[in-house]
Amino acid sequence: MGNHRLEGKVIVVTGATRGIGKGIARMCAAEGAKVIISGRNELEGNQVVTSIAQDFGAEARFVKKDISSEAGCRELIEETIAHFGRIDGLVNNAGIFPRSTILETTEEFFDSIFDVNVKGAFFCSKYAIAEMQKTGGGSIVQIGSTNGYKGSPDLVAYACSKGALRTLNRNIGVHYAGHGIRSNWVTVGWVASEGELELYGKLGYNEEQLQEWAATRIPTGRMQTSDDMAYGVIYLLSDESTQVTGTELSIAGGMGI
Repeated sequence: MGNHRLEGKVIVVTGATRGIGKGIARMCAAEGAKVIISGRNELEGNQVVTSIAQDFGAEARFVKKDISSEAGCRELIEETIAHFGRIDGLVNNAGIFPRSTILETTEEFFDSIFDVNVKGAFFCSKYAIAEMQKTGGGSIVQIGSTNGYKGSPDLVAYACSKGALRTLNRNIGVHYAGHGIRSNWVTVGWVASEGELELYGKLGYNEEQLQEWAATRIPTGRMQTSDDMAYGVIYLLSDESTQVTGTELSIAGGMGI
């Protein structure tokens, strides 16, 4: 980390105030990028910006937006352009994963997941692509999940949302390659993020118990980390991957294969 593989690039990371998004944003900054931290929690967002400045001397800016509406997505990209003048990379990381079986899922529950996980990624991509076309291209990374292939029974709406994201990834990846715009998907495994720990904490599990459980379920023998995800994302955002588009990179320790 810190080889400046993203030197001079402007990268937007949605859902970057904590968890995987925060880890990706920090590594982008360490690699020389100017970073837009997008999210809804202003306190946490500004803390990420401060830590980036202190740890890497990099320029970052928090933009508070709710990307569950097209207007929020448009404003996010517009404010990025107003501040930095361009966008070279977009990481569609924002997502929610409340649990419910198909029999328990209400329309409101379903819509809340799709508004963030699908509509948010769709319209952020739309406005990013329009700006990338003006500057010769860019890279979009869709943060997926092993659930995007089938999914757990109590994550069915989430699984469907990630399945939609896989289709969006392929569509953009192929149809905008001629514009120098790439789109790739990262299959996230099981990460001990803040959200995951909070979720399992309510069920009576602590991180040590999760790690022990994961050791029996994941072929590599451990849960993944935010850094594991970020290393792959940096490659896909960098010029090292200019011939990589429409692909799916699994960073799941062999899980789901």
